[in-house]
Amino acid sequence: MIDAIAREDGFLRLADGEDLVAALGRLAVESAVILAGIGMVRDAAIGYWNGTQYGTTRLDEPAELLSLQGNIARHGQERIVHAHLCIAGADGVARGGHLMAATVHNTAEIALRLAPEIVLERIEEDGRLVLRPRLRAAADGED
Repeated sequence: MIDAIAREDGFLRLADGEDLVAALGRLAVESAVILAGIGMVRDAAIGYWNGTQYGTTRLDEPAELLSLQGNIARHGQERIVHAHLCIAGADGVARGGHLMAATVHNTAEIALRLAPEIVLERIEEDGRLVLRPRLRAAADGED
């Protein structure tokens, strides 16, 4: 659920039980930069890219969401969420990496930066979807 969103900035509050990645991917924005995120998550899967694939570490118990950064980019009509997070369990030990999955526990508060003049797109390159930021005029075929 979006609590407030403006032309260039947005603030998002997600409720307990929401799928963090799916909720970000459903936002009615063409693209955005995820500036910050705090709150709590559970059932988290954190990825580490070893050069050919992601290895995944799971943390099922509730954890504090210490930080969240990344972007939301388009790939055709699909929205691709590429984000990294840092979380800490009750022991206070921080773990971080690529956000593969997480369920909001209690709440998550996320700040976004919308850049209407920029289009963030994902394109296929060497079998991967890589980010290609472009000025809107170039993305729309205008020069």
